[in-house]
Amino acid sequence: MTLAVGVLVMIVLLLIGYVLYLQLQLRRINRQLDKRLLANTRQPLSLELINRDLNRLAANINTVLKAEENLRLNSIREEKRFKELIANISHDLRTPVTAIKGYQQLLDRTPLSGDQRQKLQIAQKHAAELGILIEHFFEYSYLLNSEPEPAVERINLTNLVAECLAQFITAFEEKHLSVRFAESAPVFAFADKGMVIRIVQNLIRNGVMHAAGDMEVEVGIGGQTGLGEQAGAEVQAGLEQPAVIRFRNPVREASAIEVDRLFDRFYTADQARGRTTGLGLSIVRLLTERLGGRASASMKDGALEIRVELPSA
Repeated sequence: MTLAVGVLVMIVLLLIGYVLYLQLQLRRINRQLDKRLLANTRQPLSLELINRDLNRLAANINTVLKAEENLRLNSIREEKRFKELIANISHDLRTPVTAIKGYQQLLDRTPLSGDQRQKLQIAQKHAAELGILIEHFFEYSYLLNSEPEPAVERINLTNLVAECLAQFITAFEEKHLSVRFAESAPVFAFADKGMVIRIVQNLIRNGVMHAAGDMEVEVGIGGQTGLGEQAGAEVQAGLEQPAVIRFRNPVREASAIEVDRLFDRFYTADQARGRTTGLGLSIVRLLTERLGGRASASMKDGALEIRVELPSA
């Protein structure tokens, strides 16, 4: 009887030791996975298990990790090829468009009948639109490939937005649009002035092209009244408030617009009739993120609101 008890005790101790050994190995797996996530290493899992099923599990994990790594590398290569394609297309298109505009200017200086001049003006209008699209291609490819470092400084965001709006008065008049720029105390941000100008210009162009009614533009600090429910939540949470630029305007066929995709490159709400490259808002998001901010969009009561948040000064 004593011998049987001793054997059972020995078996129990061996089983406890084996379970502890398995736990140590599982902890080792977790440490190696944590290291892959935090230290950005690609080292496969290494184990010292005598359990066949757990060894097979570890081998399968390594297989999955290897497949994920291959997908990641392929994605990086495809993204690089895409950037090069955009850069090449934008460069190749700029030369003929410049030549077209040059010949149009020469024609404009020659005697033309009323009908000929009208047709020339239509051609010039379309050439100008094409030039803007190509500039978007060029700018987007430049931002993707060069990744310029922002020259951050303290800027008066309120004045900058007002100046940009003034530059587009002619475009607003041609589209019969009114702009209500909400008056507020000067708002300052830490940002690259040139990048912010490009952000605001693209937001204005987007509004001019797609607005189905008057535009509302507002600059403020995130917690100020009128800048959305999200800002109020940030105030309650005690978070640092960003400087906010908000554009709001009614749009046609609001139900056809996928708000979550507005900042995706090449997205247009109407693929059949869309006349834009879908790069304007992509550039807005890209520049905003480079400045440490974020861009978002929402739709309410048939009106599109685009909100750009920048680090406040």
